[in-house]
Amino acid sequence: MDAEPPVSPHLRRAQALERQRQAESRQAAVLVRQFAEDARAAGIEPVRFTARPYQGGGGRYRTDVEGWYLKRDQSVGVGTDGLFYVLSVAPSLKARITGAHLEPADPPLELGKGGRDGESMPMEEALRKRLAGGNDWGR
Repeated sequence: MDAEPPVSPHLRRAQALERQRQAESRQAAVLVRQFAEDARAAGIEPVRFTARPYQGGGGRYRTDVEGWYLKRDQSVGVGTDGLFYVLSVAPSLKARITGAHLEPADPPLELGKGGRDGESMPMEEALRKRLAGGNDWGR
């Protein structure tokens, strides 16, 4: 029998990091689903999300998802479906007219980690603050 070629340390490290990211995302998904249930139970009104184009530029696109923004810059949110959304889309004339389709993303345990603005917050804390803000949160 031929032995399998050895796996490089870099590949092993990358695989371990990916397993960790997936485990954290599963944990965050539970928090996000619970938040959606809690927000509905608290009577917090969802809004129709808007999204920014990836490459900057002006304006926002209407989307096909309703939910609650988690950051005041409206860059991420939780849909009424209990899923996490990053609110940026490919620029498109069609989407500008008809609205953009959003796909759910894997939620992180730390919102904004590694972001350019340097502001990060544990997902659990962000969800708690958003829930406490109720319907007055974005005003």
